[in-house]
Amino acid sequence: MLSHKTPSVPAVDKALSLLETLAPSRRGLGLAQLAKQLRLPRSSAHCLLLTLERRGYLQRNEMSHRYLFGLKLYSLANTALAQLKVRELAAPHLQSLAKAAHLVVHMAILEKGEAVIIEKSETPGLLRLATWVGKRLDVHCSGTGKALIAWLPKPELDQLLSGHSLPCYNENTIVSRRKLEANLQQARNLGYTLDDEEGELGFRCIGCPVFDRTGRNVAAISVAGPTSEITAERIPSLAGQVMHTAIAISQLLGFSERTPRVGRVPE
Repeated sequence: MLSHKTPSVPAVDKALSLLETLAPSRRGLGLAQLAKQLRLPRSSAHCLLLTLERRGYLQRNEMSHRYLFGLKLYSLANTALAQLKVRELAAPHLQSLAKAAHLVVHMAILEKGEAVIIEKSETPGLLRLATWVGKRLDVHCSGTGKALIAWLPKPELDQLLSGHSLPCYNENTIVSRRKLEANLQQARNLGYTLDDEEGELGFRCIGCPVFDRTGRNVAAISVAGPTSEITAERIPSLAGQVMHTAIAISQLLGFSERTPRVGRVPE
């Protein structure tokens, strides 16, 4: 529930009003028009427009001096739509995978350096896992987390890891960046990631990336369960099921094997 006692930030409120005012305009609006419609001083409107332009949310036509939406806004909108779309499209496939593997299935996206679960599917009689939609997972010790970062473009992966700590949860947790990068390379070669009791002793997780029509990794899916269910002997067959499901979901998003992938590829 929204709190009516906490005041809004005036500058943010004005910036959003500016974007909403621009939205219906096909040709864009100039500084004077925006300042008048929003009842803002020209200097204040100019500062807001300049900030949004510098961040890529607006672009200014040099000939007409009108402002239009920038590519950053479209990128954010497409990302949000893709996340909603992928969850809806994936649901039946996740349910089928959970039923076939008789394991808990997760789907997650990457947000602020963490894996965030956006869907969970399980069948009756399974051991309940302490996971839920909205739960955040470390990317270095979870199957979904590794699948989200292993196929990132190298500059993005380097940036993420440079500002990311690798907490240790037990003796199996990978806490060395060098070892983690080697583990991610192995995952790319195999086509799937493995959390081998790295986050929690007695539990394993097998993850795979989901790609969109542009070849970018937009989500990851995984099966998770106790080591008594995900035995070492069973890992290859389960990985095959997860990869098959990930490919099916990716194809629903427009991905094909001919689509060039944006991120890292097996070496």
